[in-house]
Amino acid sequence: MEDPQAVITWAVGDSVLGPLAIAASLRGLCLLQFTADIDAMRTRLGPAFSGAAFVPARSGAPLEAWLDALCAGLDGRGPWPLLPLDLRGTAFQMRVWRFLQGIPPGTTRSYAEVAQAIGAPKATRAVGTACGANRVAMLVPCHRVLRGDGALGGYRWGLERKRALLAAEGAGLY
Repeated sequence: MEDPQAVITWAVGDSVLGPLAIAASLRGLCLLQFTADIDAMRTRLGPAFSGAAFVPARSGAPLEAWLDALCAGLDGRGPWPLLPLDLRGTAFQMRVWRFLQGIPPGTTRSYAEVAQAIGAPKATRAVGTACGANRVAMLVPCHRVLRGDGALGGYRWGLERKRALLAAEGAGLY
C-alpha cells in the first residue's frame, strides 16, 4: 500500500486526557494518539504510509477543526465528531476494528466476545494484538474491550486514560 505521493498532515493539541496528536491522509484520519511526539507519530504510521510526506497542518485547515472537535467531545463541550477514517491493516485487524466501531459508547466487550463475534472464537489473543495495532485511539474504540474477568486489561495509552474514557462514556459525554 505504499504511496510515495501521499501527504500526511498532522496537528497536535491539548485535551483533558493530555496531548492529542492526529494525522490524516487524503482519505481521512489515519492516526489519533495521546502524545505530542512527532517522531512517535511517524513511527506509528510505519509501513502503511512509508514514502509519504509528513507535514504540519496549516492554520485554519480542516485538520485543526477536527482536532478542536475531538478535544471538545472529550471534555463534554461538544458532540463527539464523526470523522472519515483511513484505516490500514490486515484483513483480520480490519474485522476487529469494524466490530469495535459498532460497540455502543458506555458498553464493553471482552476480548473473547469480540473474537466470537467476528467468527474467530479461538483468536482472543489476536484480538488483543489487533487492538494494540489500532492507530486511531477512541475512534476505533479499543478502550471498550476488557479482559474476560472484567478487569481493564491493557491499553496503549495507559489504564488511567482507559478508565477515564469509559467513565466519560458512561456519563454520556460522548
